[in-house]
Amino acid sequence: MAAQLLDGRAVSKAMLAELRADVVEFGRVHGRRPTLATVLVGDDPASHTYVRMKVNRCGQVGIQSRRIDLDEKTDTKELCRVIGELSADPEVDGILLQHPVPGHIDERAAFEAIDPGKDVDGVTRTSFAAMAFTEDGFASATPGGIMALLDAYEIPLAGRHAVVIGRSAILGKPMGMLLLGRDATVTYCHSRTANLREHVQRADIVVAAVGVPGLVKGEWVKPGAVVIDAGYADNQGDVDFDTAAQRASYITPVPGGVGPMTIATLLTQTLHAAQHRTTTTTLTH
Repeated sequence: MAAQLLDGRAVSKAMLAELRADVVEFGRVHGRRPTLATVLVGDDPASHTYVRMKVNRCGQVGIQSRRIDLDEKTDTKELCRVIGELSADPEVDGILLQHPVPGHIDERAAFEAIDPGKDVDGVTRTSFAAMAFTEDGFASATPGGIMALLDAYEIPLAGRHAVVIGRSAILGKPMGMLLLGRDATVTYCHSRTANLREHVQRADIVVAAVGVPGLVKGEWVKPGAVVIDAGYADNQGDVDFDTAAQRASYITPVPGGVGPMTIATLLTQTLHAAQHRTTTTTLTH
């Protein structure tokens, strides 16, 4: 029996429709639109495509976008200066640094230059701590989008064994923290993990997030498992989709699964940042 598709396009469309109405209401009450600043360093075609998609989605839901494109030769100090200015700008509610940045830049230093109150992509240490301790804060956008997708299909998480393949600071690690916060039992797998197949075979939920096409073989998937493919390289996912779809209960397509949810989460968190900043400003005056 073929798995049911976890349709990120459909779920994100519903999220964006609700967001659009909330943005209109925010504008009616506060007399302005939420603003998301996007920072892009260099000329990587894929990064330009991603930023363009995010800017277009901003326009669709009524969020104002401010795009800052920096030269490939921009160094860490200059990038942090630009991000610091955006952090201090009262007209900016959220900041997105498109990653990856060029190799000569200290990406972590650049992330930490973002005001945590404007970290709508959930990339700072403060945001990670909030995820780890299940406190209020901004989720990393892709893991947060995955959680929203699981919730939309009412997939139970408590007590289930989740295997997260990948340990990046903005995808794998926060993904595990969010699942743990929902009472799943979480195993992290990575490039040094022995017997990856055995770990996957025991998993009720598999989240593949390494960007290695076809890394997870379909026959590894436990019958009835939920498969989330967050990998995307060369227009392919990390999971052998055709075979896995014959064994899983639910599975995300690539594309059309996780990607749309990432953008919807990013924009939703931009509105939340604007709402929080407006509330805080009102209380302090």
